[in-house]
Amino acid sequence: MQSLLVEMNDRVLNVTLNRPDSLNSFDENMLTGLIEAVEEAGRNQEIRAIVMRGAGRSFSAGGDVKTMGSATSAQVYEHIGILNSCIKAIKTIEKPVIASVHGFAAGAGFNLALACDLIIASETSQFALSFSKVGLISDGGGSYFLPRLIGPHLAKEFFFSGEPVSARRMYELGVINRLVSADHLEEKTYELASTLASGPSKAYGMMKKMIDRSFTTTLDEILEQERITQTLMISTEDHLEGVSAFKEKRTPSFSGN
Repeated sequence: MQSLLVEMNDRVLNVTLNRPDSLNSFDENMLTGLIEAVEEAGRNQEIRAIVMRGAGRSFSAGGDVKTMGSATSAQVYEHIGILNSCIKAIKTIEKPVIASVHGFAAGAGFNLALACDLIIASETSQFALSFSKVGLISDGGGSYFLPRLIGPHLAKEFFFSGEPVSARRMYELGVINRLVSADHLEEKTYELASTLASGPSKAYGMMKKMIDRSFTTTLDEILEQERITQTLMISTEDHLEGVSAFKEKRTPSFSGN
């Protein structure tokens, strides 16, 4: 069985973690496949949005506990390097990436969802930073992403306890963008992805970069970057289409250019 399934539906790339018997825990083939899929999506102008989901009962359990304790230090270092490349690919692609979460998102599986731009989750899903349960620290960027969303004190509580947190709590904390019934998760995910895929892709890509950069730069630097970027954006086809549609009182038809 392939550990990763990739399928294009209209302008949306659907990426499915496909190791359901192990709750979609990561292996090297899955992670390298994710990197390749995201990088190819960045080059393919027909792809306007990406959805990440898990097969079977859960989104992802992250690291495979069954293999822990048998790997050498060199193997762990190499594995986390591949995971890091996967996280950076998601963060740097100039297209919206949606995590569609059901069941459990635990450990690095939770962190993979945090690396995405938006999270839509079923009301019955649960999230856990379970690293402390096996005497480890977070990997996959969790100690970077989560404190920026909920603050350091609450992030430390979640990391220290490792206990599952309900989707409702994560929604109330602003970690999850949309909370839907399990029966409607696929439908609502598709609606969200389709809306983004119909939008001004270049503008979305620039917005993504600006927002992510805002945590590590100054106001003066952001203001100047906005000034430069906006000067370039006014010559895009999507800007011209958006202005025309506004004047003509119609829905814009963005091309992503």
